[in-house]
Formats: sequence, C-alpha cells, structure tokens
Amino acid sequence: MKKWTAYLLLTLLGTLAFAQVRTEGEKTRIDGVVELDHTIHDFGDVITRSGPLSCTFTVTNISDKPMAILTVGSSCGCTGVTWTREPIPAGGSGRISATYTNDEGPYNFDKTLTVSLSNVRKPLILRLRGSAHDKQRPLEELYPIHFGPLAFKETEIRGGNILQGSQRSGSVAVANLGSKPVSVSFEEVDDGLALSLAPNPVPAGGTARLTWTVTSDRSHWGKNRYNFTPLVGGKRYKGDGKQLRVQTFTIEDFAAWSPEEKAAAAQPRFDESTCNCGFVKAGSSLKATFSFRNEGKSPLHFYKADADWDKVHFPAIPDTAPGAQQSFTVELDTTGMPEGEFLVVLTLTTNTPLRPIVNLFLSGAVR
Repeated sequence: MKKWTAYLLLTLLGTLAFAQVRTEGEKTRIDGVVELDHTIHDFGDVITRSGPLSCTFTVTNISDKPMAILTVGSSCGCTGVTWTREPIPAGGSGRISATYTNDEGPYNFDKTLTVSLSNVRKPLILRLRGSAHDKQRPLEELYPIHFGPLAFKETEIRGGNILQGSQRSGSVAVANLGSKPVSVSFEEVDDGLALSLAPNPVPAGGTARLTWTVTSDRSHWGKNRYNFTPLVGGKRYKGDGKQLRVQTFTIEDFAAWSPEEKAAAAQPRFDESTCNCGFVKAGSSLKATFSFRNEGKSPLHFYKADADWDKVHFPAIPDTAPGAQQSFTVELDTTGMPEGEFLVVLTLTTNTPLRPIVNLFLSGAVR
C-alpha cells in the first residue's frame, strides 16, 4: 500500500506541476512545441568499478519559431550535464548530455535533470535510472521472479501517466536462467497492451529487452493494470502464482481545449480533503463522507475513483451541475491491514483541466 501511495502522489505532482505532456511510443511532446526522443534513460544493472555512465537526450523544436535550452539542473553533484547552447531553429534539434559518476556505492539510483526551455512555461523533468552493484551478481539474484527459465526483476512494470488518445512505451530487462536459448511468446494479453522481445530467442545465461506499449482508450481511466502471460519455449509456467502486468494512470487530454473552454470548465472544491477515522478495530469496516461543490460553469464528471487499498468501496458519483453541492460516502474494510497508523489515498479522475486528479485521504490507526 505504501508503494502505491507514493506512486499516486508522484502521479499527482507530475500531472499538476509540470508541462502538458503527450507520449507517442518512446517520444514525448511537451506543450505541442518540443519533442524529446525519451525522458527516462535506464542504464540497467551496472558495476560501480566500471566507471561513469553517460547518455544523451535529443530535443527537437517542432514549433515554427526558434527556441533555446535555457538551463539544465541536476538533482545532485554526482551528475554532470552539458547541452546545446545556441538557439534551435524550427525543425532543428539540440542535445542534453548527462554523465553519472557511478561512485556512490551499490544501490538503486534515480537521478533527475530539471530542464528549462524558452518556449515551455514550466520545467521538464528527465531521469537517469539504474541499479549499481559492487560486483557481478548472478542472474538468479538480480531476477527473482521466475517463469521457468525466463526471469523478471518484478511482476509489475510502472508505466506512469498517459493521456487519452496517446500511447506510452517503455522497456525492461528479462533474463534466461537456462543453459539453452529460449523462445518467448505471450498470451492472455489485455486489450490496449502490445509486447515485443529482442533478442528472441533469449540467449542462454543472457538478457533481452521486453518492450511494452499501452494505447489509451476512453474505457480506461485512472489506475489500470494490463496483464500478460509469457509462454516460454512453448510452455506455460505458473510463475509462483504471480501475475505479470503493466500499470499506467490515464487522465484526460486537455491540450486542444481553448482558453474559453478551460475557463468554463467544472471546478470541484471539497470541504475537507482528509477524513481522520481515529482508532479502528482490526478487521472492522468504517465509512467516511466527503462533501464538495462544483464552482465551475460546466457539469462535473468523475471518470473513475481509485484507492491504494484494495478494500475500499466507492458509490457511483452522479454528475454535479454548476453551483451544486454533493457528497458521497466510501466504505473502508480494514481486514488484512497491519496494526498501526494508516493513510489511504483516494484518487478521483475528473473532467476539469484545473484538477484532472483529486486526491483525498483516509487516516487513522488500526489496533
């Protein structure tokens, strides 16, 4: 629950704090004027003694006016950056190059670059990720989730935010723990998810990249999990009962809305965002009511309600007319919840560009 709480909070920040971002495969378009070939560079598993790690991001000006990369700031002194200093003409490209020192010891790293662009109103965030090890680790240790000889690092692939009408792609490493090359195919792949693997067959004792692409559609909102099952050498393995999936969070795309449409949009305002439930007996259920008012000029619609605790029941929330007041009551079942303090995040996906995601909170303590 804590991992998904953190993920939802990051999702909220990523949605509200930065530029309007549209993803098409690996490419990302920001505010319709800049395109990047990718925004996350994953170095995978590396050895600390192998020295510094470098990568490059390509920035393309897709507007009809010159632009410039103004500044690029690093989250720590361990990452050095250089970038194209001269103006980038319409249709031209520039580069942001980063080098991570890789001398901070064995750990999972996630470094950020904050980029200011002349024609984008808010900062863009780039990421450098990887897993640094003090020595070469056996594949069995690095890839603990096994489907026969095919092994994964984890069962859930985090795909991030996706706008309606767009695609989002990424890739993860998988390993062949066997002594022979193995061919892999996929079945029971949920609609909206496409998968490919290269190289395939996966070499014995080697790795391959599993590339995933999620295509959004208006039947999917908020948190979505796209499941798939690998067939390894033509065989289906149970994978210790674990399900493989790609997880994304889908929100409305407001990029084409005019200023007038945005000004006339719905605007939810909640009386309280947090309900403190106090002390709760383990295994019991509790109810919490949230009240809100639509202060906008259009009907307010909630596409979906999610929670980071599976045992939360939401009622259907009808559309709310402009100026109308409404409330809804959620029910939380604490069965299986560990003793001690809890914080459950409720996430509502809306039809308003000012608040495409509304986060509410249930707090208390189980005893």
